[in-house]
Amino acid sequence: MMSDLAPLLQRFFTDKLDGQMNASVHTKAAYADTFRLLLLYAQQRTGTAPSALRLVDLNADMVGGFLQHLEDERGNSASTRNARRAALRSFFTYASYRAPDAIATISQVLAIPAKRTKTTIVSFLTRAEAEALIAAPDTTTWIGRRDRLLLHLGIQTGLRVSELMSLRVGDIEIGPHSQLRCLGKGRKHRVIPLQKPTVRLLTAWLNELDGIPATPLFPTSTGTALSRAAIAKLLARHIQVASERCASLREKNVTPHTLRHTCAMMLLHAGIDTASIALWLGHATIQTTQSYLHADLELKRRSLDRLPAIGDRPPARYQASDALIAFLTDR
Repeated sequence: MMSDLAPLLQRFFTDKLDGQMNASVHTKAAYADTFRLLLLYAQQRTGTAPSALRLVDLNADMVGGFLQHLEDERGNSASTRNARRAALRSFFTYASYRAPDAIATISQVLAIPAKRTKTTIVSFLTRAEAEALIAAPDTTTWIGRRDRLLLHLGIQTGLRVSELMSLRVGDIEIGPHSQLRCLGKGRKHRVIPLQKPTVRLLTAWLNELDGIPATPLFPTSTGTALSRAAIAKLLARHIQVASERCASLREKNVTPHTLRHTCAMMLLHAGIDTASIALWLGHATIQTTQSYLHADLELKRRSLDRLPAIGDRPPARYQASDALIAFLTDR
């Protein structure tokens, strides 16, 4: 029997992701990786080549087994499993309107629930830790000056690592109201104002870079933009140096996303409301920003200080205010 899966999956990427959603390169790559893993898993279980698999072969048992395989064999977290499941749901929802003969199989797959995940507390750097990290690069070298600006800009702006990677010289505007423009998650354009220390570093770097507008703001020695892995590697290197000056950094797992969390917490400490922080960071909903409130122990301490203390006064002797109440109390 001819496979109905291959052409349907190809149309999903061309019609749905490209045509209707105008999905980003990152989204399409993540979806493609999910289906590559699923088809290879199905091939191992059925012995059928991916191009010969039918839609009904990807039933609830197969998909459920695949999701469990991600955790048990590949060591993926529950949140990663849920992200893969979301990609599969998007395809099967698309297929439900185009393959009515397989609607029973599709409905069973769509009924597979998401797995509950643990909510982790947001990790961020204190001001002392952030200053130690920014001071870590050796600014007598070209790479050190680049890295210092990247760390400084990441903390001041709260850009995602993908947004830092994609910055170009033309995205920076230096003037009376200095700012940068970025294209973020969900193809949302944001304009972020820059503080004076950031402007000074950027001005010096742009003069040194002397690039055209399309030049990456953070290039490698060969002129290409830094990759996600390269940014993670340079951050780990500078964290190790900064830990010698600020011992508390040794206890933290600092990732590129920690810089973004640090920006959010600094805005929160400055009294900025969560709705404004959500706009600054490019969050889709304000609920995402609420996690910073839960993580901020300092704000909780301030709230506690404003509450009247419990137990400072000795308990007052109880006096019944009514004869009937007094009668019942003595029973």
